[in-house]
Amino acid sequence: MPEIELESDELFNSKKVAVVAAKWNSFVTDEMLEGAVAALKAKGVKTENLYIMRCPGSFELPLSCKYCIDNLQVDAVVAIGAVIRGGTPHFDFVCDAVTRGITDLNMETGIPVAFGVLTTDTVEQATERAGMDKGNKGAEAALSALEMIRLKDSIK
Repeated sequence: MPEIELESDELFNSKKVAVVAAKWNSFVTDEMLEGAVAALKAKGVKTENLYIMRCPGSFELPLSCKYCIDNLQVDAVVAIGAVIRGGTPHFDFVCDAVTRGITDLNMETGIPVAFGVLTTDTVEQATERAGMDKGNKGAEAALSALEMIRLKDSIK
């Protein structure tokens, strides 16, 4: 996996970013949250401009992200969750709902909402994607949110 560029950037010093992490599967989402916060700070987002929220599960992420957009005047939101396949179709319903909800938020609000939601077949796959040794998907989502801020600012 290529190295993630974590050099600080003055553009992000004044930007406000919310990170919303699901509590469900917290053994995965806690690591992703940690990676996201570390990446945002490394890129220059100040602690006072960083909002960390927890919601019950991935299904609740779109509404929780909307609360942040509506009430915190953020420049971007990072949505973090982990949906691990089980023996029922519940996995498909949750994955579809959270994907659709976050997509709709991006289009309706114009505020970047980065998709840091793992949808895996096994616990092993989820923990591998949340760890720091092979690439933390929370950190990757946070960097995606910052790149969307950069893109938006470049066309103002």
